[in-house]
Amino acid sequence: MKKYLIIIIIFMIFGFRITYLNIHDKDMYKEKLNNKINNYVYSKSAPRGRIIDRNGNVLVDNKGIKTIYYTKLKGITGKEELEIATKLANILDVEINDNSLKNYWLIKNNNGDFLITEEEWQLYEERKISSQELKDLKNSRISVEMLDNLSALDKEIATIYSLMNKGYSYEKKEIIKNIDDQVYTEIIDSNIKGITTELSWERVYNYGEVLKDIFGTVGAIPEEKKEQYLESGYNLDDIVGLSYLELYYEDYLKGEKDLYKVNNDNTLSLIKEGHKGNDLILSIDINAQLELERLIKENIINAKKKANTDYFSEMYSIVGNPKTGEIIAFSGQKLINYGDDITFKNMNTNLINTSYTVGSVVKMATLSTGYKYNVIDIGSSEVDSCIKLYQVPMKCSYKSLGKVNDLTAISKSSNYYQFKIAIGLTGNTYKYNMKLSTTNDDFQKFRETFKEYGLGSLTNIDLTNETPGIIGKDVQSDLLLNLSIGQYDTYTPVELFQYVNTIASHGEKRKPQLMKQIVGDTIINNQYEIVSRVSLESKYLDRLQEAMHLATTGGTARNYILSKYNPAGKTGTSETFIDTNNDGIMDTKTTSIAFVGYAPYDNPMYSVVVLAPNIYVEKEYNYSKVYITRYISQGITNFLFENM
Repeated sequence: MKKYLIIIIIFMIFGFRITYLNIHDKDMYKEKLNNKINNYVYSKSAPRGRIIDRNGNVLVDNKGIKTIYYTKLKGITGKEELEIATKLANILDVEINDNSLKNYWLIKNNNGDFLITEEEWQLYEERKISSQELKDLKNSRISVEMLDNLSALDKEIATIYSLMNKGYSYEKKEIIKNIDDQVYTEIIDSNIKGITTELSWERVYNYGEVLKDIFGTVGAIPEEKKEQYLESGYNLDDIVGLSYLELYYEDYLKGEKDLYKVNNDNTLSLIKEGHKGNDLILSIDINAQLELERLIKENIINAKKKANTDYFSEMYSIVGNPKTGEIIAFSGQKLINYGDDITFKNMNTNLINTSYTVGSVVKMATLSTGYKYNVIDIGSSEVDSCIKLYQVPMKCSYKSLGKVNDLTAISKSSNYYQFKIAIGLTGNTYKYNMKLSTTNDDFQKFRETFKEYGLGSLTNIDLTNETPGIIGKDVQSDLLLNLSIGQYDTYTPVELFQYVNTIASHGEKRKPQLMKQIVGDTIINNQYEIVSRVSLESKYLDRLQEAMHLATTGGTARNYILSKYNPAGKTGTSETFIDTNNDGIMDTKTTSIAFVGYAPYDNPMYSVVVLAPNIYVEKEYNYSKVYITRYISQGITNFLFENM
């Protein structure tokens, strides 16, 4: 009885399994059978979505390129592939690849077996040399004269055969592109096994080099990411975004390729029609972008005419909407050649992955730290002076500023006021030549507050490869003072952009954004969500805005944005040492300048960041101050208010 019960259970298990396979896995096995019987190929590429500015101007488009492809069919032999290559060589005119000739010569000459000695064959039989080593020996013995005996047609066949076997075995191989209509038609009419004619798609940049580095590149799937893309449903021969916007928005920009069935006569039948990718609408205004680039280039050239600008060559600026984090224009330019042939290079990527000391523009964050830890309050005042710590040189403001409070310490840019905040954070009261003991916690109080505004951390802008500024590791009393005036840690221009936007929007921190909308079958609008809020009472945020307003209407930032736009802003100056002869020694002191601002002060529409590293060298106090940041910030904000 027990024996029969076991048999019944076994049959029940088999029955259940068969039923499960018929119902649950039916489609999977049907597809596998279909793939065994039939041969399918995808088109090589589908047009990617366009990249468009906020006003509908197409920045990045696609163009179709007439291209010949080879797809290895199941069961095809090497001899058949040589026949295909021969047919193509009689039609196409390809550029000879000398590296392909030796392999072809071996095929034509009995695999070159006669080039191997009996002793070497014996070693191979004994597995003392490998098949690859055997092939290397053959290749080393093929002389130039032997290859010269190949005909011109043979050399073309060799090149095409090499292209047919390049890369992954069953991926579609590009043989030649940009061919004329006559050759294209002849290939179609020839009906050569495994050969297809298609339009491949390449990117077109309608504004030349403008923002091209930020758009990013497209290309073949990198070897190290092969598995990742395969798991996501890609084919190994797909074209993908490799950097910046193309990579960040790959899931939207990629198109869907056409699927074809290969017929018995080698013609193709369309099984599933693909479609182009979604369009990426940017917050960029191309006219504002062109104006910003013009202003930067013009002012760099003018600055180079001034004395002591030996090491000045690059500038950075971002303008946008502080209420949303939208970027309207985004430019970094480096002067490559200054002379009869003036040339510039786009350095837009430096805006997100290269950091600088920025000076006094951080003082609103320092003021916030003072408020937060009850070191100062609204109206707290000091008589501007100098700080002298034990074994530390005197530290002062750029000039004696008299009595200052929290507002005028910003508008007049008092270093002394910020130094007193730093000392107060340690729990000490300043005394001349005092020994000031500092801890990592004292530095962290500053940095935690700074990060609330976006300084010292990733902004999470919608671009790949963003890196934050450098956080100093040393804990010393004079460095704490330096940190309070922007002379220790470094920050990227995009961090400054997030910082000024957070102040302008009354403590609401949003990530900087280039994407405005994604348009395809459905439309995705950017929501510009608030990432976090500054942990500071509203009255103190009001105070920061008022201080910046004073700075632009009668202080150090006057005329950086025209007064008719009711601006707010802050200038910054910092000292940097650079290595001028590449010996690893920072031997020359330079000055960098910066500006952050927005307008109108009471209802912000536009914000601006301008940074000019190493603008001039201080030589025995004989140098020309260059107000390049003012010219650019004034010029671009005036353009925005008059044209947007």
